[in-house]
Amino acid sequence: MLSQVGGRILSEIVQNVTEKLNELVDPETGLTFGEMELVQKVEETAPGVLNIEFIPTNPYCPIALNFAQDIKKIALGVKGVKKVKVYCRGHTMENAINQMINKE
Repeated sequence: MLSQVGGRILSEIVQNVTEKLNELVDPETGLTFGEMELVQKVEETAPGVLNIEFIPTNPYCPIALNFAQDIKKIALGVKGVKKVKVYCRGHTMENAINQMINKE
């Protein structure tokens, strides 16, 4: 089953990953990623291969790397997902976080 959002058709994998990520809770605020709209993009670049972008709660968020690790782990746990790259945006250490989380 495919859904359409903003004129784009979303695959079932993207829908399932997005739903799971939106349930992730920020321990500092007690709010979900969905409530805070932290996940900016879930994109399937090839069958089962995802790029995910997120914005941490602030540019100095001390657990942004933990968020990236949680996002990757959750996405890889969804049926049909083979590979995930996670990109942190808007953090002072985003380049270092992105390199650490996406090293092969």
